[in-house]
Amino acid sequence: MLPLNTIIRKTHLWLGLTCGLIASFSGLTGSLYVWQPEITALLNPHLLKVKNISDIDEATILKSAATLTENLKDSIDKIHLPYREQQTISILFENGKTNYYHPVNYELLGSKSTSISFFENLLDLHRTLGIPKIGKYIVGTSAVLFFFFILTSGIYIWWKTFAHNFRKGFKIKWKSKKKKFNFDLHKVLGIYFFTPLFVIAFTGAYFTYNTFYKSALKFFDEFNNTQVNETIKTSKDFLGFNDVLKNSNETYALRAIYFPKDSASNYRFRFIKDRFIKAGFRKTKEVELRPDGKTTTLFDFKFDTNSNRIAAQFYPVHVGEIAGLFGRILVFISGFVPVVLFITGFKVYKTKVKRV
Repeated sequence: MLPLNTIIRKTHLWLGLTCGLIASFSGLTGSLYVWQPEITALLNPHLLKVKNISDIDEATILKSAATLTENLKDSIDKIHLPYREQQTISILFENGKTNYYHPVNYELLGSKSTSISFFENLLDLHRTLGIPKIGKYIVGTSAVLFFFFILTSGIYIWWKTFAHNFRKGFKIKWKSKKKKFNFDLHKVLGIYFFTPLFVIAFTGAYFTYNTFYKSALKFFDEFNNTQVNETIKTSKDFLGFNDVLKNSNETYALRAIYFPKDSASNYRFRFIKDRFIKAGFRKTKEVELRPDGKTTTLFDFKFDTNSNRIAAQFYPVHVGEIAGLFGRILVFISGFVPVVLFITGFKVYKTKVKRV
């Protein structure tokens, strides 16, 4: 039987040469997507930007949403109100077309552009490699293997090599030969970016295996105040769709409306604490309106379980938004590291093979 040290080194090598390739692709596509809000707004100011958006109050935006719904309701699938890079109202129709409207006078501004579609396709590639059904499991499993085996085995190898000389483990000899330089770059990037890469991979796997994550997170529900949690289940009577808009909680901003597929289905309203990107926790709320006029709060950050509160943070942590601009820059840079680790690791492997 092989010694444990040999098993760990071989695991690091072969998973690095296989899953590391997928991690490299995910890292590169993820890095580009970090700046999706700014890039799409820059390329599509006529569709996404509005003058003095901060001066437009919630009542005006909701009134425009209500008017657009009344005019187009028979063909609407979803409405997205101003959020992140988008300062306008967008409507996704049942035929798949998306149009953008001014949030004050609800004027038609145009339809979805090529650059907006590009980032939507980029996100799909990032999450699924563009492979239907099984793609997300390939990406999700690679993320699990990356943080659970590749990164941890790399730390183990680094420790075994430099335990008696830490300073050497953190240095690169820039003027050394190529094979030595590749090794130095691999070890230094691996140790410096271990934590951000671990966090990015761990949170990324959530989007594939969220059911398992939420089951594990239920451990934290033991610290919930059950009496407070019961308030989330209460219902309220409304006169209809417009009444829900008028009575929207001022604590949250309405982010999106999902329309029923048939007369027996429900409306869904998704709310967000802050319409535009800010550092800190992501606080959301979701309400369902039934055909009989009753509403049920499905989720509210203020009252919900700790497990759901934590789960709501996986996205802002994954893209770095929870730490503001610094977090996004860190995620952007970290996204390039897996491909460098893959290339340098492969070159180190080739050097060892030639020796044999």
